[in-house]
Amino acid sequence: MSKKQKKSLLRILLGAALLALCLALPLEGIWRLGAFLAAYLVSGGDVLWRAVRNIFRGQVFDENFLMCIATVGAFCTQEYMEGVLVMLLYQVGELFQSYAVGKSRGAISALMDIRPDYANLLEEGETRQVDPEEVEIGQEILVRAGEKIPLDGIVLEGSAAIDTSALTGESAPREAEAGSELLSGCINLNGTLRLRVTKEFGESTVSKILDMVENASEKKAKAEDFITRFAKYYTPSVVCAALALAVIPPLFLGDWSAWVSRAMSFLVISCPCALVISVPLSYFGGIGGASKAGILVKGSNYLEALSKVETVVFDKTGTLTKGNFALAEQAPAEGVAAQELLECAALAESYSTHPIAQSIRAAYGRELDLSRVQDVREISGKGVLAQVDGAQIAAGNAKLMEEYCQSGYAPSEAVGSVVYLARDGKYLGHLTIRDEIKEDAAQTIAELKAAGVRQTVMLTGDAKAVAEDVAGKLGIDAVYAELLPLDKVQKVEQLLEQKSGKGKLVFVGDGINDAPVLTRADIGIAMGALGSDAAIEAADIVLMTDAPSKIPQAIRISRRTHRIVMQNIVFALGVKGVALVLGAFGLIHMLAAVFADVGVSVIAIINAMRAMKAKE
Repeated sequence: MSKKQKKSLLRILLGAALLALCLALPLEGIWRLGAFLAAYLVSGGDVLWRAVRNIFRGQVFDENFLMCIATVGAFCTQEYMEGVLVMLLYQVGELFQSYAVGKSRGAISALMDIRPDYANLLEEGETRQVDPEEVEIGQEILVRAGEKIPLDGIVLEGSAAIDTSALTGESAPREAEAGSELLSGCINLNGTLRLRVTKEFGESTVSKILDMVENASEKKAKAEDFITRFAKYYTPSVVCAALALAVIPPLFLGDWSAWVSRAMSFLVISCPCALVISVPLSYFGGIGGASKAGILVKGSNYLEALSKVETVVFDKTGTLTKGNFALAEQAPAEGVAAQELLECAALAESYSTHPIAQSIRAAYGRELDLSRVQDVREISGKGVLAQVDGAQIAAGNAKLMEEYCQSGYAPSEAVGSVVYLARDGKYLGHLTIRDEIKEDAAQTIAELKAAGVRQTVMLTGDAKAVAEDVAGKLGIDAVYAELLPLDKVQKVEQLLEQKSGKGKLVFVGDGINDAPVLTRADIGIAMGALGSDAAIEAADIVLMTDAPSKIPQAIRISRRTHRIVMQNIVFALGVKGVALVLGAFGLIHMLAAVFADVGVSVIAIINAMRAMKAKE
């Protein structure tokens, strides 16, 4: 509890004690009024002050004004106890709201507590603690066990396990060693690392994330805008209605005191606190819960839009596939062992830096004896020729085989990049290299369909056969291949025209090459944002890991938040609507009205706080 909240609690307790004293003492006349007035001022003096101050600022019709009118009216009709109790209960509700909002903000701050306090700058063999903003690109820093990594950098020396959960939501630590790229905001769990800084603090990952989360509240959801506009017209309207209730009926029916009392109850019931507090708090909680899961949402408008997603469009490479080539199939010719085929390919490709060559060497997995390899020649657009153990090995595509293989060769119809091999003109077989599909990609598509997403689409610049193979394995509804970046924008625009009026289209990309499409879609989601500045800049929602399964989780969080918001709106308006009618007919006394107002606010706020919890 903050110092201000403790002060409010003390005021409430003192006001309650004074009220109890007023009721216990046999006071009459002016003494009775004075005693209750003292209890009233102790309980609600600050509310009176805020109401007067806001009137001079031109902000007349707020909840302070409503409470003041209602309680002063109670005193005018000699309902002293009711006037003090109304103010006391209102203060209890305000204290609860303050505590709830503070707790939510504190929880989010704790989640995003990734800002480093210092950096251990290395200079001439000595370390000194400096502000991370003072460290320049190229300088070296030391990160000890248990410390936050203050700046993005590359490990020069040392190894350690790195806790990335604050950025990614993933609990499993990552191993870092010399050559590894590390991001600011993560925690070094063990070991000591020497890093060379690659970005200034203002451009670091931690700075960009904090800036994004801090500015998220500026982009409001439609429901928030509605509540803001609603409160602007609602409060003056209920004040006018209360005034009419106090004046018009007694002109015809008499009994001014009863009708003024009803009007005061009407004002108390009409206080819009439950809506004004709970709706923004729900979205705030939803964004905080998503952050906890490694899903950064740039504003409540995007969180609200995500709840209405109808079409999800994926980029392929880096989104549904790993973007890493890997050996998928081996097809040795008759009389050739699979291991012999792979070894020949690995030796022939031993000097190549091409990703396919690297995947072959990785699949071989053994140390290569380079003394066996001589006279390596790269044939542009075809492959490699090399002397291995005195024999000529040809490794490459069909064009290379047609030129260097005289027997046994037949083109393969395998899907992927096919590497054929021949030894001294005799066909040895072929290897098929394919991009690996991410482990949770199929599960993601299934969960999206289960969540009611009507269409899943994949756009890619890859060959049609490869694209259709991946789409078929994942169960994607439609696939468009061999697209250039501009083609992807045009295709997304066509899909936007096909969706319903309220439905939303999401595009999921890696955020680097897909920036035009990310900005054209209703909602752009960038994946694997660790280390990608472009992703954080271009997307509306940023997934801090490479896992596409975060997308259905983000949709679940958005829909849950939206449900909570709608529950609060319907509940608050429904209860208040009924209470207002009952109050107008004199069926609810002022105390009951206060209990109704505070009760609705407390229930709505408790319900809003559920949005903080991010379910898997």
